[in-house]
Amino acid sequence: MQLLFIHSDYIEYEAKQKTRVAEPIDESKKHERIEEVLVVFVAVEREDETNARYAVEKALEETSSVFNKVGAERIVLYPYAHLSSTLASPEMSMEMLKAMERDLLSSGVDVKRAPFGWYKSFTLQCKGHPLSELSRKIEVHEGSGAGAEEKAAEKLSKALEAEEKAESQFFFMDDGTGGNLIRAADFEFESGIEERANLQKFFLYESEKRRAVDRIPPHVELMKRLEIADYEPSSDPGNLRFYPKGKLIKSLLENHVRNSVAEYGAVEVETPIMYSTEHPSLKDYLERFPARQYSMAGKKGKPDLFLRFSACFGQFLMSKDMSISYKNLPLKMFELASSFRREKRGELVGLRRLRKFTMPDMHTLCKDMGEALEEFKKQYELCIHVLDGIGFSMRDYEVAIRFTREFYDDTANKEFIEELVRIAGKPVLIERWDQRFFYFVLKFEFNFVDALGKASALSTVQIDVENAERYGIKYVDANGEEKSPIILHCSPSGAIERCMYALLERAYLEKERGVLPMLPLWLSPTQLRIIPVAERHLEYIEGILPVLNGIRADVDDREETVSKKIRDAGRDWIPYVAVVGDKEVEKNTLSVTIREESSKGKKKPEEMDVYALKNMIEQVIKSKPFRELALSYKLSERAKFVGG
Repeated sequence: MQLLFIHSDYIEYEAKQKTRVAEPIDESKKHERIEEVLVVFVAVEREDETNARYAVEKALEETSSVFNKVGAERIVLYPYAHLSSTLASPEMSMEMLKAMERDLLSSGVDVKRAPFGWYKSFTLQCKGHPLSELSRKIEVHEGSGAGAEEKAAEKLSKALEAEEKAESQFFFMDDGTGGNLIRAADFEFESGIEERANLQKFFLYESEKRRAVDRIPPHVELMKRLEIADYEPSSDPGNLRFYPKGKLIKSLLENHVRNSVAEYGAVEVETPIMYSTEHPSLKDYLERFPARQYSMAGKKGKPDLFLRFSACFGQFLMSKDMSISYKNLPLKMFELASSFRREKRGELVGLRRLRKFTMPDMHTLCKDMGEALEEFKKQYELCIHVLDGIGFSMRDYEVAIRFTREFYDDTANKEFIEELVRIAGKPVLIERWDQRFFYFVLKFEFNFVDALGKASALSTVQIDVENAERYGIKYVDANGEEKSPIILHCSPSGAIERCMYALLERAYLEKERGVLPMLPLWLSPTQLRIIPVAERHLEYIEGILPVLNGIRADVDDREETVSKKIRDAGRDWIPYVAVVGDKEVEKNTLSVTIREESSKGKKKPEEMDVYALKNMIEQVIKSKPFRELALSYKLSERAKFVGG
């Protein structure tokens, strides 16, 4: 079924001529004008006939969701065969449209249905806000992820089912609005301002909830060409292979996050990646966490097992067995290890969304909500610091703050949200749930929006009000009484692979704006490439390499022309390229081109000695994690990991 939603000031139509399948109508129904309306153009398709009830139910879910979001007063169902070339039979189409009409009427919606099988003229006036024009395709197997073969194997948790059906309201809040919630239809995105244009893309992605990817995003080609990562055809989809350069970048990012969290005061632990589905606390938690699990049957007489989708339960089970005093709080534990989620196939793409990923997970036990909010703010600022260290400024991501209505109704909590917005220093997206579907009452995310307009959460923190009691985690207060703590869930950077995706997508976007793409210097697999003009210059280069200790420097000693070597260095995004010829050997210098200071038509080499160059690079990468080259320093000795 194809659906086209137009939120309109009015629609006016007139039935003029019958077709052979026209339904009989009263004269009064031939011409109508309906105002403040959501017009739903509907084309029922042949495949819908295989499961008509399911198609109707899904269409009603989408219609109700859009109706509530745009705040229309009534609905018009308008049969519109032009949306599809594979139409259902007229009889089935009319039956399904009538079923939609009946269900909407029974739920109290003011709904009208335009006549079926008539040639009609119509005029409508679209309101023109960001949600006023939307489309949906309903498939009879929708929700199964990979189709019938996965449907039987996948059991959705109650939290996931709730998430798919959850109704919420979106607003915006800006520092200059006095803490007021601004409805989406009233928010001025000011398309001339790039930040607001990006915020609009994020809002549309969130409100439409269209997670599937219909085009290959730019970073996929880049991760392959730069020999960072690639798909592994012999594994389950969403499990990648990482080449030496990719493994280097990944390890550096892991160390950066690990060091940042240690400075914040968290202790690092390690817990299993596999658990029993029969553990009472875990069994309950599986229903409360919005993720699809990898499950496997246990041996005969043994319980089924699942691969963890986060480090939550390992750390919770550890906390349950600890002796904790109020003096130990807030208590922070951190883990960085693989997690597994059985994401839908249509959502799996490159480094953005994986089934096996590396997730930094920190949990903080707090004595009460007051302490939880205090730590929440600190971790909000910690996440900004971690992303800044990677190379993302606040302009590179959008902020979303989500909470329950009950939480927000507390005046102190409203002021707390306003403070978070002030720290962001720009408009943020607000999502408010009328009821709590999950274990948390407040969360935020920093979301990167890519070249296709898809958003992906990097950092996040959640306030968990359920799991301490579920797992039996206790602390002893000042009066000697046992209490259940509040728990914060924090991922300071989000999945490490997702940071890599965002860096590559941002580089692509910069290239589109005319900026030479590159990775941050501390993450570049090669930070300095030295190119000899001739073989006789290699001796000089070998002599200066020891001075460059602590910098990832390689030498292009291949039997290629200097111009080709320089072009290849550009394709590899090498930040510093130094050419050595007779003049440089004579003067004991290098001819250095700095990529960050260059453009496609402007690459001006600068003459400097090796010590000045080393100092320049060290000033940029100081205090950052460091690893040696992942490959031989001589390009002639390197194998190609990606063909072509």
